[in-house]
Amino acid sequence: MQEAWLQLQCPGCSVSWEERVSDLPAPETQFACDDCGTERSLSEFMRTARDLEVLQEFTEA
Repeated sequence: MQEAWLQLQCPGCSVSWEERVSDLPAPETQFACDDCGTERSLSEFMRTARDLEVLQEFTEA
């Protein structure tokens, strides 16, 4: 199986980074930005709609 990476962007400070999908919790889980501490559901940190779709696909299994 190929490794999937997702693009995240903080809704508070706009910092961007990538994470392996296998290292992330479910989309509705509370998630915090390491840079500014903004805390929201992980789905709000997804940079694109496609990133959110991939995360949802991996967590449904």
